[in-house]
Amino acid sequence: MSASPRASHGILSLTIKSKEDLYRSYMPFIKNGGLFVPTPRDYQLGEEVFMLLDLMEEPDKLPVSGKVIWVTPRGAQGGKQAGIGIQLSADDNTLLGKIETYLAGALGSGRLTHTM
Repeated sequence: MSASPRASHGILSLTIKSKEDLYRSYMPFIKNGGLFVPTPRDYQLGEEVFMLLDLMEEPDKLPVSGKVIWVTPRGAQGGKQAGIGIQLSADDNTLLGKIETYLAGALGSGRLTHTM
């Protein structure tokens, strides 16, 4: 059985305006970190994606590449927002540092997120 190639979904875009939004989107339990991106589109686990991230006080949009490691489908139980979790690539360690600096002290709080 061979996998058929998928048409590209194009470039994703994510705007995070507050620390609360960042906390709800960040996936610290993923190697290299991850971000949840709300989207109604269907993606497959393992699919490579590219995104432009507008992160709070950063002056420019940040390019992010990674792969889909989480899928919350439309109509998910508990009213969870549809979207995908993207595992950041190892090359995005500068972004990971920025995210963890913004979230210093909040990561172990146990508040609800988009994924867990």
